[in-house]
Amino acid sequence: MQWKILSLLILLSLELSSCASIGPGTIARDRFDYIAAISDSWKSQMLLNLVKIRYGDAPVFLDVASVINQYAVEGSIGYSGNWAVNNQLPWPYNALHSWASLGKYTDRPTITYSPLSGERFARNLMTPIPPAAILNLLQAGYPVDVVLRLCVHSINGISSRYGGSARMREADPEFYPLVERLRNIQLSGDFGMRVQKTGERTATLIVFSKQPTPGLEADRAEVRRLLGLDPQAAEFSVVYGSVAANDKEIAILTRSMLEILIDLSSYIDVPAVNITERRTYPTPALEVVRGTSVAPLIRIASSPQSPGDAFVAVSYRQEWYWIDDKDFASKRLFSFIMFLFTLTETEGRQGAPVITIPAG
Repeated sequence: MQWKILSLLILLSLELSSCASIGPGTIARDRFDYIAAISDSWKSQMLLNLVKIRYGDAPVFLDVASVINQYAVEGSIGYSGNWAVNNQLPWPYNALHSWASLGKYTDRPTITYSPLSGERFARNLMTPIPPAAILNLLQAGYPVDVVLRLCVHSINGISSRYGGSARMREADPEFYPLVERLRNIQLSGDFGMRVQKTGERTATLIVFSKQPTPGLEADRAEVRRLLGLDPQAAEFSVVYGSVAANDKEIAILTRSMLEILIDLSSYIDVPAVNITERRTYPTPALEVVRGTSVAPLIRIASSPQSPGDAFVAVSYRQEWYWIDDKDFASKRLFSFIMFLFTLTETEGRQGAPVITIPAG
């Protein structure tokens, strides 16, 4: 009877080992777990680099080049027995038998990191964002006031605020009225963009609708006046630069990704003692327009203790820096700059890593 049970167990284990596979069941779990881990580490890396820039430290970025996981499940079952010579003994005493089983589970993740460095990465980090990309962001629905405050130094000579310590400045008086009027026009869907090719030259145009939405005539007229545009024209070519060549051109002086990070780092609420000891520069005061303070693009707080409810938090020089999870505007902008960073080509000279995974 025992031999029958043993044979049945062996056959069952062989059948299970030949039919079952742990691979498919791990896909959903691993995919979401690794996505969450990579996303959280990416947010922490971006915030840490903002803090480092604020303290004059060099930003360093490390990319996850690949994630490969190996699983192995092994099992064994055995039986052994010894029979006594004296067959006159009762059956329970004429044999010594034992059962043995062994199981083994192995998880071998192989994660490859690739530092973003080299001449090509530095050049792309310092290259201004093309004006066409700015218009694509507006066309995709990103708020024009946020995009212009974040990504633009000036538009037709009207400068935005910049928090970099080397050339810190407030926005020109016309800047905030301009972006407010542009935001009203954007919400109405009253302007768009068009790409026009003339021979080998490609031009990007801002196009105002020929039939303006009722109530927006004043906004459109004020935008034309502030930018010095032709009051009758409906199309305006967009170029990179600080000065427009004529009244049918909009010159946008855009920022590089590095300049965007430098500007955002100026919003960090650093400890007062670090300013007193000249470890960093003072946080610029909030701008005031028509008696109302302009909300900062992002709020990054600091404290000696780890925050309890943070969207992202990092530790740097015995201080904690974080974005409050209840601050939706700051979370949205932080996610936006991470998206902008992906638009910057960060591939270096080095080739992709070669990974060899044993098949056995």
